[in-house]
Amino acid sequence: MKIAIGSDHAAYEMKEMVKHFLQSKQFDVIDCGTYSSERADYPEYAKKVSHEVISQGIQGILLCGSGIGVSIVANRFKGVRAALCRTPMDAEMARKHNDANVLCLGARFTTEEETKKIIEAWFANSFEGGRHSDRLKLFEDLGESC
Repeated sequence: MKIAIGSDHAAYEMKEMVKHFLQSKQFDVIDCGTYSSERADYPEYAKKVSHEVISQGIQGILLCGSGIGVSIVANRFKGVRAALCRTPMDAEMARKHNDANVLCLGARFTTEEETKKIIEAWFANSFEGGRHSDRLKLFEDLGESC
């Protein structure tokens, strides 16, 4: 499975850990940057990952200090459903009920082990459909009327 990842400088080390963790699980990782701990603006990397998710129909992982900034930016792109997850249950529900396709993580709020558990929960679950599909349709229609 192919996945795009990206982060700002505050989450660079966590992104590198996530990249290696995913590769150890046989994921094909597209690293959209940043490529060092030098100052970097999270909107740039949220945009890059969002474009990969949209154009390739894949999932993404975005990281910044809190996870909030990247989630706000990513959700501006039509077709991206980014979810800030701080627990495995957050990740499970984001996938099952919201068909989220971009996992957002806060490097300052989750440990390496917690992050791995969140990622495992993310990929262990998929969209349930049913009544949740109806809700997603309502959500998508909002974008056209706002």
